Amino acid sequence: MQQSLKKYFPLFVLPTLLAFLIAFLAPFVIGFLLSFTSFHTITDATWVGIDNYVQAFQAREGFVRAFGFTALVSIVSIITVNVFAFAIAWTLTRKLKGTNFFRTVFFMPNLIGGIVLGYTWQSMINAVLAQYGTTIVSDWKYGYLGLVILINWQLVGYMMIIYIAGLQNVPPELVEAAELDGVSKWEMLRHVTIPMIMPSITICLFLTLSNTFKLFDQNLALTNGAPGGATEMVALNIVNTMFLRNNVEGVGQAKAVIFVVVVVVIAMFQLRATRSKEVEA
Repeated sequence: MQQSLKKYFPLFVLPTLLAFLIAFLAPFVIGFLLSFTSFHTITDATWVGIDNYVQAFQAREGFVRAFGFTALVSIVSIITVNVFAFAIAWTLTRKLKGTNFFRTVFFMPNLIGGIVLGYTWQSMINAVLAQYGTTIVSDWKYGYLGLVILINWQLVGYMMIIYIAGLQNVPPELVEAAELDGVSKWEMLRHVTIPMIMPSITICLFLTLSNTFKLFDQNLALTNGAPGGATEMVALNIVNTMFLRNNVEGVGQAKAVIFVVVVVVIAMFQLRATRSKEVEA
C-alpha cells in the first residue's frame, strides 16, 4: 500500500501543484517584478527601481493613513470577535436546550457576501444616525464603529464553531480531576480549558487577523473610504490606486507587495506566539 502511494504521489499532487503555480506563485512573482516598473500592461513595463515604493509612502497616497486605520480596526476586531465567539461557544457547550438552533443562527451571517453585508449595515446604521441628523460617512468614528460591528457580526459565528470543536475535545477526565481538586470556575477556565483549546485559539486568531487586514468589499460597501479617505482600509486604497487613477499602476503594485509582506510577517509572529503555548492532551 505504501509503495503504491509513493508511486502515484506525484500524479495526485500534480493538479494541485499546477493550480498553485498558475493561480498564486506566478502572479505573485510577476507582481513583485512589476512593482519596480512603470506600466499600463505587463508588456510595456519600464524599470524605475524603488521609485514606486518611495512614492507609496508619500502623504498624498494615503497609504500610511490607510495602514493605521486598518491596524486600528483589526486590533479591536480581533479582540472582540474572539472574546464574543469564545463566550458564545462556552455557553452553547453547557448542555442547554436548543443549542443546535443557536449554532445555526450565529453561523448564518458568515454565509452572506461582504457587499450585501456592507450595504445592509449602512442602511441600518444610517437609519439610526438619521435621528440625530447625520450619516455614517459624516464622521470617521461612525464608519470605524460600523466596520467593527460588521466584522463581528460576520465572523463571530464562524469562530464560534471552531471554539466549540476545541471545547468539546477537552478531556472530561482532566476536567473531573480539576473539579476534585476544588478549583474555581475561573481557575478551571484559565489553567485547564484555555491551555487545552490553544490550537483553536491559534486558528481563530490567524483567521480573524487575515480577514480583517485584507477586508475590502465590506469597506467598499459600508463607507467607500468616506469621509475624505479617513475610513479607507489598505485593500481599498490599493484597488483605488490601481484602477481609479492613471499612470500609478506601479505604485499600486508596490503597495500590494508591502501589504502582503506585512500581513505575512504579522501572521507568522502570531502563529509562533500562540503555538508555543499549545499543550498536548
